[in-house]
Amino acid sequence: MKNELYIQNSLTRKKELFKPITEGFIGMYVCGPTVYNDVHIGNCRTFVSFDIIYRYLKYIGYQVRYVRNITDVGHLTDEGEDKMSKGARLAKLEPMEVAQKYTVGFHDMMRIFNTQAPNIEPRATGHIIEQIEMVQQILDNGLAYEANGSVYFDTIKFAQQQDVYGKLSGRKIDDLMSESRDDLKNQSEKNHPSDFAIWMKASDEHILRWNSPWSVGFPGWHLECSAMSTKYLGKTFDIHGGGNDLKFPHHENEVAQNHGACGCHPANYWIHTNMLEMNGRKMSKSDGNTITPAQLFSGNSPHISKAYSPMVVKFFMLQAHYGSTLDITDKGLQDAEKGYRKLMEANALLQKMESSNGAATELDKEINATINKAFQQMSDDFNTPMALARLFELVAKINGIGAGHISGDEITSDTLQRMKDTFQSFITDIFGLLNDSTADSTNNGNGVTDGLMELIIDLRQNARVTKDWGTSDKIRDSLNELKIQLKDGKDGTTWSKN
Repeated sequence: MKNELYIQNSLTRKKELFKPITEGFIGMYVCGPTVYNDVHIGNCRTFVSFDIIYRYLKYIGYQVRYVRNITDVGHLTDEGEDKMSKGARLAKLEPMEVAQKYTVGFHDMMRIFNTQAPNIEPRATGHIIEQIEMVQQILDNGLAYEANGSVYFDTIKFAQQQDVYGKLSGRKIDDLMSESRDDLKNQSEKNHPSDFAIWMKASDEHILRWNSPWSVGFPGWHLECSAMSTKYLGKTFDIHGGGNDLKFPHHENEVAQNHGACGCHPANYWIHTNMLEMNGRKMSKSDGNTITPAQLFSGNSPHISKAYSPMVVKFFMLQAHYGSTLDITDKGLQDAEKGYRKLMEANALLQKMESSNGAATELDKEINATINKAFQQMSDDFNTPMALARLFELVAKINGIGAGHISGDEITSDTLQRMKDTFQSFITDIFGLLNDSTADSTNNGNGVTDGLMELIIDLRQNARVTKDWGTSDKIRDSLNELKIQLKDGKDGTTWSKN
């Protein structure tokens, strides 16, 4: 059963039926990290969200080309200094050393969250030629001007020609006068305060610099994504994504640049993830209201009472729609841990169940209807919390069958197999959740812990059969000390961490 896919399009502010440019194929570009520092948990939420979108698009049959860039030049601080140059200066390293260090760290964190790598991951510094060519195209089309070796996009002229600028962010041209992360010292060079640099002349102390027809300098931050998305996905592609904080100025200026270069809009659908808060407030280093992924995993933070596994943190993220604000609290993480365990335990129990393949009953029909709803809600703008809710409706039935409160004979073998496949697909293929025991074995998926636990359960079962209660009790008590709980049910014994 294939449902129509609907996407909340930031460009139109409407939920729209998704229609790819080329049937069966999707081009998707997502703005990646600026690799001058460790990736923060808000970024992780964005990239986990787009990983689930990527996974689901593939699951429902699309061939997806997922492009996610690495920004290693051009992204300026509020003081006008290149973030890569600043990171290199503070660490007394070459900029590319800084870029490599934090790119490796970013990839490591994405593996910890079990996200899939994009198909193409271009770096801004590897596409300087394409960016220079795009600057020249915009100049040739009369929508940019040179001033003292820098090149600026002419926003007023563009706004007069086309009713496009400000559409994505919902801002009026009069509100677009705030600086766009250009060098504040160069504001006097602009024709209008809202104009933004697409090429900047480098000052003597600037480390990252290249030759161009206009000056020795570097590309503007917004230009890289326009150039790289065009190179790998074409002038107009299907989906462009990123965090909500990028809507303006970054994405708004991308739209302007693409129109300025080729007279076309870069993407048909724009998807933006919302922000991450903590304890009901915006996360901020200055007032201490912040937490890193490493602190979540280690428990080394005053904001949480214990450590949480990466899969519990990921499950916590799934409980909110990608477009909604998500508030990290210790209580929320504790509840997510319980929910994650409950889901994984139910799946382990489900996969062991067998059916007598009797006639279809009302329960059989109800299970199929719930499965259909889970997929419908994932196809309704990738609504993970609603899809999870449907899975937990099935968890209650699975546990009821396991405890003997519901007869397994009321489910046909076809429906049971469909429920098994659905659970496994959502957990593994769509949500990308790992069993903590597998994740603990260095994320290599070898299942050593699972194998050892199966052996221990077998030894305990043999001891109970032979009425060796001393051995049986010792196994149970030793596991309790390790915070591992055994649950005996109709279909055998399962285990979980407390």
